[in-house]
Amino acid sequence: MIPTIPTPVAVKDGIANPAPLGLCAFGMTTVLLNFKNAGFIEFNSMILAMGIFYGGLAQVIAGIIEVKKNNTFGLTAFTSYGFFWLSLVGLIVIPAFGWAPKPSEAGMSAYLGIWGLFTFLMFFGTLKLNRALQFVFGSLTILFVLLAISDGTGNKGLGQLAGYEGIICGLSAIYTGIANLLNEVYGKTVLPIGQVS
Repeated sequence: MIPTIPTPVAVKDGIANPAPLGLCAFGMTTVLLNFKNAGFIEFNSMILAMGIFYGGLAQVIAGIIEVKKNNTFGLTAFTSYGFFWLSLVGLIVIPAFGWAPKPSEAGMSAYLGIWGLFTFLMFFGTLKLNRALQFVFGSLTILFVLLAISDGTGNKGLGQLAGYEGIICGLSAIYTGIANLLNEVYGKTVLPIGQVS
C-alpha cells in the first residue's frame, strides 16, 4: 500500500468577511446623499432612512464582526463611519423634534472638518492595505474638506462640487466592496483592488 500525503487545507475562521457589507453600505449611502448635494435629487426621507439603516446600522454591524476577524482598522473604520451616519441623521432630526437648536454653519464646518481630519489619519492605514481603499479614503478626505469649507463659507457652488466628488467617492467604495465579494466568491481576482506588496 502506497502511503498518501495529506493535502494541506487552509483553515478558515468560520466568520464571513464583513468588508463588502461595510463598504457597500458606506458607498451607496454616500452616493445618494451626494446626489442631493450635486443637485440631482431633493432632500427627503430616503436619505435619512439610508443614513440610519444601511449607512449607519449596517456599518456598525460590519465593524463589530471585524472584532471577530481581529481587524482593528476595519473595526475602527466601519463603526466610526456607521456612527457618523447616525450622528448626521441626528443633526437633522434632533432640531426637528425641538430637542436642541440646529447647528450653525460654523458648527457644521467644525463637525465635517473633524471627520475630515479623522479620515485623513485613517488614510495612512490604507497604505498597507490596497490601492482601492487608498482611493476611497483619499477621496473621502477631500469630500469632507470641501463640505467643511462650503458650510463654513456658505459657498453653494463648492457644496455642489463636493456632491460630484462625493458620488465618485461613494462609487469607489461600492466598487471596492463588490471587488472584495466577487474575488472571494470566485477565489481569484475578478475585479482588481491593487494589493500592496
